[in-house]
Amino acid sequence: MSMLSGDVTLRNARVHGTHLGAPVAPLMGAADAGGFYRADIALRGGMIATVTPAAGDAGGCGPSSDLEGPDLEGRIVFPTLVDCHTHLDKGHIWARQPNPDGSFGGALAAVASDSAANWSADDLSARMDFALRCAFAHGTSALRTHIDSQSPQDAISWPVFEQMRATWSGRIDLQGVCLVGIEALRDEAGFAALAQRVKAAGGVLGAVTYMVPDIEALVDRIFVTAMELGLDLDFHADETGDPDAMSLRIIAQAALRRGFGGRVNVGHCCSLSRQPDAEAGRCLDLVAEAGISITTLPMCNLYLQDRRQDGTTPRWRGVTLVHEMRARGIAVAIASDNTRDPFYAYGDLDMIETYRMATRILHLDHPTGDWPAAITDAPARVMGIDAPQIAAGRSADMILFRARSWTELLSRPQSDRIVLRGGAQIDTTLPDYSELDPLMEPSE
Repeated sequence: MSMLSGDVTLRNARVHGTHLGAPVAPLMGAADAGGFYRADIALRGGMIATVTPAAGDAGGCGPSSDLEGPDLEGRIVFPTLVDCHTHLDKGHIWARQPNPDGSFGGALAAVASDSAANWSADDLSARMDFALRCAFAHGTSALRTHIDSQSPQDAISWPVFEQMRATWSGRIDLQGVCLVGIEALRDEAGFAALAQRVKAAGGVLGAVTYMVPDIEALVDRIFVTAMELGLDLDFHADETGDPDAMSLRIIAQAALRRGFGGRVNVGHCCSLSRQPDAEAGRCLDLVAEAGISITTLPMCNLYLQDRRQDGTTPRWRGVTLVHEMRARGIAVAIASDNTRDPFYAYGDLDMIETYRMATRILHLDHPTGDWPAAITDAPARVMGIDAPQIAAGRSADMILFRARSWTELLSRPQSDRIVLRGGAQIDTTLPDYSELDPLMEPSE
């Protein structure tokens, strides 16, 4: 296909029902077995002008536009993607600071060592920009990153994040979340200062929760702080196979007790899968009642959870109870998490790779249903932004694939995808890892 730009009609595309803005889908005729509708998508002035039934499709109503354009022959078109849980500050440090044994504890120690030795403003800026160029080339248009915010790192990392957000404005919408251990809330004055920094940066309050003796009081304190400042909340919770890790329940109880009106998102929640069904169900009932969303991170948790140091094979793959969540009406997003750092040695902030892996790990198929919304609509709701859609009046931001069905889409990396932003095809050449070589001298 030749380079795309200007006013054209993408004829005979396949668009999934979850990616069509209402009330378009009911007007498109019948969906195929994968939930796709055949459509002609007319682009004018960088915007989507119309989305109509494909002219050659059964039940179609003739040409949707007098504009000429390529016949996609039933190939899939997505809107751009939303990645609502990443760690840009940690990304791409593996070459200088690998995880010594692949364990969670090894990751914590390795990151602590690397941040103390290397996380200057220049180092962070270079690695963050590299990661964002990867995400942009893959078709991501909005991204939330957690930012390690222990003192004195917060004073270095947050200004860098704010600069990245300004630099990337119009290409990737960025949000930042402060990341500290829940015990940091014991220092009320210190956390209050951090919260003010987060508010000034338009960010989100966050913490890693685990079962410290005073966890209920500490979780309550972060809710109070968020209410006072009008901030949303985003937690890391229960990233472990220990069935006694139940901080998700404590978060839900605090949200209900406080009548919290902001958005609350919780990532990981791995221990739910290790708890008795009845106990996990009671927790999820509270999560649903509180209106909390969950973000699952299938690649990182597959990598870290149940890694054994005795050479035996893992018995449990780190998943959380996403189907049970959805059955209760809980919004579930899928996200990348860590990228080439001690918590996950791989990844490229490619949400298609993430969705492909999630489908296999979490069985998001047979039927696929509305799970594709977990990388568009659901994470957009987590971030409080408009969800990317293929709909009239929206910016012509979309991804074209050489695939006509889910099995074709998810069987290959889709490295030849075409990404349009404002109706113009972007360069999807990925940055070369050699750019990072000057940063990769191992820390002392």
